Amino acid sequence: MDHDVQLFTVAHLRRRPAPVETGGFVLGLDPDTTSPFINYATPLPGAAPTAADVAALVDAFRERGLTPRLEFAPDAAPRAAAALAAAGFTTEAEHTYLVCTPDTLAVPEAGPSVDAPTADADYFDLDAALAEAFGGEFPPSEEGAARLRRTADTGGAVRLVRAADGTVAGGALCSAPAAGTAELAGVGTRPAHRGRGIAAAVTAELARTMLHERGTGSVWLEYGGQDSRRVYERVGFQPRGTRLYTRLEA
Repeated sequence: MDHDVQLFTVAHLRRRPAPVETGGFVLGLDPDTTSPFINYATPLPGAAPTAADVAALVDAFRERGLTPRLEFAPDAAPRAAAALAAAGFTTEAEHTYLVCTPDTLAVPEAGPSVDAPTADADYFDLDAALAEAFGGEFPPSEEGAARLRRTADTGGAVRLVRAADGTVAGGALCSAPAAGTAELAGVGTRPAHRGRGIAAAVTAELARTMLHERGTGSVWLEYGGQDSRRVYERVGFQPRGTRLYTRLEA
């Protein structure tokens, strides 16, 4: 599965508005933001970059005023991991990823109604809801709402749950499939609406959409804590491998 996840990451970054390829790496760039969580690179599966290749990648980041940062499945590119470490990159985090397939998916029998956003206002409201859900780490913005819409318009899927007053209580997104798999991300619920099954509902609906409507072989995600992991496992996600986050400090 590591190979498929890594192939997906390569394809995902190549879909960014301004991708750059150098020395066995793909750097996905979005000119609308300098966030290192959006502008990052990944190695091709099995890549064996030289010190010069890594230096060229660092230059590609630096000349754009960006922090050199990568996300990848290290077992799919072990020589790239070694070359990055030798160049001074340090581990930011290492996360277990979970995978759901058509055979493991378990859609909850009851839960909140899940909808797809349609109007621009829906995307703005969802972006604001996710910003609040993640503690303001990613402030709401027109660019964030546009990225959500672009995900839906380019083969991915976006889902939300509304509160009783019509505001968006939470939601998530799933990127367009590649290499037979797709990444589900950004699962978030506003604090006032937690504990009502929203995360499970949107996760299950996005997985169902990809697996049963789009014909994707699997859907994968990463989790932020044991509570969220339990939610995902109840929906049918199971641990399958790890992804490494690494960066080079100034």
